[in-house]
Amino acid sequence: MRVLIADKFEQSGRDGLEAAGCRFSYQPDVKDDSLVEAIRAYDPEVLVVRSTKVTEPMLDAGALKLIVRAGAGYNTIDVAAASRRGVYVSNCPGKNSVAVAELALALILALDRRVADNVIQLREGKWNKKEFSKARGLLGRTLGLVGTGQIGREVATRARAFGMNVIAWSRSLTDETAAELGVGRRRKLLDVARESDVVSVHVALKPETRGLIGADFFDAMREGTYFVNTSRGDVVDQGALLRAMREKDVRAGLDVFANEPAVSAGEFTDEIAREPNLYGTHHIGASTDQAQEAIAAETVRVIRTFKETGRVPNVVNLARRTPSTHTLVVRHRDRPGVLASVLDRIRAESINVQEMENVIFEGSEAAVARINLEAALPAEVLERLKADNADIIELSLLEIKNS
Repeated sequence: MRVLIADKFEQSGRDGLEAAGCRFSYQPDVKDDSLVEAIRAYDPEVLVVRSTKVTEPMLDAGALKLIVRAGAGYNTIDVAAASRRGVYVSNCPGKNSVAVAELALALILALDRRVADNVIQLREGKWNKKEFSKARGLLGRTLGLVGTGQIGREVATRARAFGMNVIAWSRSLTDETAAELGVGRRRKLLDVARESDVVSVHVALKPETRGLIGADFFDAMREGTYFVNTSRGDVVDQGALLRAMREKDVRAGLDVFANEPAVSAGEFTDEIAREPNLYGTHHIGASTDQAQEAIAAETVRVIRTFKETGRVPNVVNLARRTPSTHTLVVRHRDRPGVLASVLDRIRAESINVQEMENVIFEGSEAAVARINLEAALPAEVLERLKADNADIIELSLLEIKNS
């Protein structure tokens, strides 16, 4: 199996691919048109990326079967274009959770103690204990989490160790899960804004979360609240945040921004970077040695599993629901041609097969196939199928509820 690695990737991961019997080309600096050419020249079956964008022209340049995002998110990949071509998209969820949580806590502490300003003035030869001895402290303060996935949970654990009270909002959060996590559930997002001394955002970028934190959220926040975002820049209305920083003395700790450079090193001229109330880092949340080693190992596991079984762990672009309306259950003797005759009859009726599985009984003499169909087979077709094939033991057609 040929693998093209189009981003920085740990040596341990490259060694793992080699041990798995994969051939790979390591080209961490190819981007845009040069990546299109690299795909055309190497013709990989698997593409591995981190922050590199994967576009439709890249998918057209070769015969990719799988794209692995060596990280948690996958918003830099044109998933819709991959799905149209039957290309799997997979990721490595949870492997950088601790690293991102550690940075979130680092930003919270830095905002409270103004660590960066301390360092800057020391480097300028200034001593200002009078100014920098003013800090609120975290003990007993309320941390509001927006999102309770793995990263949010890791942040909650660390915040409680500092003696903080943790409340949280998430679309999927239940009272039972909140109790297990030791957080107070808030049913409305704005309640988190109103009640928190510190807000930390941990949601994936999806159509429904783009601009999730907007002007109404910042309007609801108290004066001087700390705001931390280590998820994705587009989750936050950056203009609204900028106004809150200027008008409500909100201090922001950001690892992500709305207009990040496409390159790993270059100019960054966004006006928010010049705000005195900003403590910013360079989208480094997942960038610890521990996290990158874990992500490399998971990437190798995904590729090895695909190579050996054809299955893709962590796949993100398979349909959760299909247009299937009925399931045809075929109990049959395990002999050649039985299912072929069934599928031929389905095709003759111009009915599309959506999903199919065939499981074998012990002894390999009988099997059961379940075939999901976009429409019901007529009763007379079922009768003919059973009558024409002695190896079909039983046929039944089940309606799929809530399809």
